[in-house]
Amino acid sequence: MAMASVAEDDLVGGTPLRERPLWRWLYLEPSRTMADMALLPLMQQVLKQAPEGDGHPVMVLPGFMAGDSSTGAIRRFLTSRGYETHPWELGRNLGLGTIGEEGVHLAQRLEDIYDDHGQQKVSLVGWSLGGVMAREVAKSHGHMVRQVISLGSPFAGAPDASHAWPLYRFLAGDETKSEEFQDVLERMAEAPEVPTTSIYTKTDGVVHWKSSIEKEAHHTDNIEVRSAHCGLGFNAPTFYAVADRLAQPEDSWRRFHREGWRSLVYPSCGH
Repeated sequence: MAMASVAEDDLVGGTPLRERPLWRWLYLEPSRTMADMALLPLMQQVLKQAPEGDGHPVMVLPGFMAGDSSTGAIRRFLTSRGYETHPWELGRNLGLGTIGEEGVHLAQRLEDIYDDHGQQKVSLVGWSLGGVMAREVAKSHGHMVRQVISLGSPFAGAPDASHAWPLYRFLAGDETKSEEFQDVLERMAEAPEVPTTSIYTKTDGVVHWKSSIEKEAHHTDNIEVRSAHCGLGFNAPTFYAVADRLAQPEDSWRRFHREGWRSLVYPSCGH
């Protein structure tokens, strides 16, 4: 059965998934993230075997409450593979409200990178909420986006199904009741028209993994890794998968394959 159909089935009557991740995965987030961070330096020789890039620009968006320092490891890796890698430079990611007024700044940041590289399309890599925002800006500025890759992003689930929701709601206040916010929620599960890949983990302690599953389409893919939610930005298999996706030719994008050793590292691809 296609993994993507799980999320589609859970959206019965247009109702987003409300299943929360198990508490034990949340409690294990710190220790498992530290394990990913500790293992990353030991995996450098393996990561040197990841596909090399073609030099196109890539912008990396941080998760909720995080800033560019949190994406330093993955940006350094992508730069080492030959990409022109950029931080988002918009401070801490304080929520979907940035799709509004701050969203103008995100779109402007995308346009600046696009223009600085001779109007070469930009790939977007977004961690958690950053992936949701990458998807949204790709919907409105698709002519500037080459592809979108999200890491543990809860685009297919209801906001209150995330363990981060109470803090988000506290910080956002009445913003979560605004018409603009509700409009964003209604369209979140819809994938951009550009190639879009969701990298997720079934042991995510912050958002339920089903909330990160793309509906099956010719330009979408899902890749499962073994990690914690907060470890995705330091997880070597995640890095390799991101490099593999970014290395896809712009005019002949294909889904991730699991032949050979990959079948041991990547439990499923969602299709």
